[in-house]
Amino acid sequence: MTMKKIAFSLTALALGLAAMTAQAQERIRVGFMSPVTGPQAANGVDNRDGVLLAIKEINAKGVKIGGKPVVFELDINDDGADPKQGVQIAQSLSDKKVKFVMGPYNSGVTMPAARVLNDSDIVVLTVASNPKITEMSYNNLFRIGASDNQLGTKMATYAAQDLKIKTVAVIDDRTAYGQGVAREFTEQAKRLGVKVVASEFTTDKATDFSSILTNIRASKADAVFYGGYSPQGGPLLKQMRALGISGPLLGGDGICSSETANLSQISGDLNTFCTQGGSMLDRSDKGQKFAQLYRAEYKRDPLTYAAAFYDGMHMLAAAIESTQSTDTKKVVQAIANGKYAGVTGEFSYDAKHDLKSSAVTVYTFKGKDVVPLKSL
Repeated sequence: MTMKKIAFSLTALALGLAAMTAQAQERIRVGFMSPVTGPQAANGVDNRDGVLLAIKEINAKGVKIGGKPVVFELDINDDGADPKQGVQIAQSLSDKKVKFVMGPYNSGVTMPAARVLNDSDIVVLTVASNPKITEMSYNNLFRIGASDNQLGTKMATYAAQDLKIKTVAVIDDRTAYGQGVAREFTEQAKRLGVKVVASEFTTDKATDFSSILTNIRASKADAVFYGGYSPQGGPLLKQMRALGISGPLLGGDGICSSETANLSQISGDLNTFCTQGGSMLDRSDKGQKFAQLYRAEYKRDPLTYAAAFYDGMHMLAAAIESTQSTDTKKVVQAIANGKYAGVTGEFSYDAKHDLKSSAVTVYTFKGKDVVPLKSL
């Protein structure tokens, strides 16, 4: 046999073995929902890449079910932060017999999509923070981040006790997330003796805030709280400063991103504070390791929820491996009754499938960087 024929035979054998290996591995498809295009794309891509990093690690380690190797695949879906689009994707994932979903990101998308997903017996791990989401009592849904109750109240507590704010103006973007976090902030601020001197609203598509900011300037508020996301938070901050409103801008996790700084076009001190679920990554070995791995993989820093999506995917894989099953009822029971120590903290659930204990960290901005200040 010639060397050419030998090489050809070896190549054919290698291809055949690879094909047999691929056939032997069961593929577990995990759905993903977030806005990966449009104004909130930076956060959606961040979420996606957190999951992909976890899947890369899980597949490299190797998982077996019933003695047979399995590999995880991500079915990526762009919901555009649109509730109608989210429902359509949820139905599509159901039609494709997907059993597990990471996401959605937005509360406004999660609330209608979760009904479809739960009715289809799909396990849902979401960072959406509106308290109503877990009050819907969907057995298959778990929150993998803090709720508005925690994000809003802790921001109000920090504003009153650390920043010594006495009066505040509140703006929300009329989304389920924005209204929820603004409501929780307002209620806690009032309990702590902070006076709400103006209440305004906008939309998650707005670009001009001059009218509501003129009213807020007249109120002489010490600070402004914004319930919404970075695509509006950045321009809002820019227009605040242009109108001479120099007090701090406060917000929840929706503005806790370098995108806020970029869109504000402010080169100096932003005087902006926000809350985000989870402990400070740079204060733990796990957090530092995750940030290093993420930077090495994607050549950029993680934003708000990459770590939570990373943790959620690892927790899901651990539940599947521990039960030796992809049966959703068994996986749900394993997550509900178990504990998982992740990068962002411990995942242990109450009866509503909210985290029993979710640390909340207050962040500020140093240039374009989002910097942790204090965990509450």
